[in-house]
Amino acid sequence: MREDSVRRWSAIHAALYRLTGGLVGRRMVDNDVLLLTTKGHVTGKPHTVPLLYLRDGPNLVLIASYGGRPRHPTWYRNLVADPSVEVRVQGRTRRMRARTATDAERQTWWPRVVEAYSGYADYQSRTERTIPIVILEPFDEGGDQTRRVRRHLR
Repeated sequence: MREDSVRRWSAIHAALYRLTGGLVGRRMVDNDVLLLTTKGHVTGKPHTVPLLYLRDGPNLVLIASYGGRPRHPTWYRNLVADPSVEVRVQGRTRRMRARTATDAERQTWWPRVVEAYSGYADYQSRTERTIPIVILEPFDEGGDQTRRVRRHLR
């Protein structure tokens, strides 16, 4: 799929997800989907994308596959520049801190990732880059950083 098409479908998916509090768009290819908002590393503006994720206790795990393209997705470059992100899972939004999984963590997670969605193995075979696995950790372990999001249309 062309990059402009990916961006359009991503924007439509995110809008439907927001509009319905995650009732529409919360599952894709038999996996859960969240909305990740990062701060643009060039513009400083917020950018939101829908992504598949896995859970690891309080942490969330993302895969920066970009369909096996030769470069990392923009959202990944954004969170490398500023690891403070916002995550929306259905109607619940929380701040989290992102980090790239270590090599050891990646070795542990990669088989789980491929088990959850076999397409990731195909994506990895299409590119020379190592597809990063991202760990999202609660922003503040000592306090509740979550908040309920109003479920009304603006």
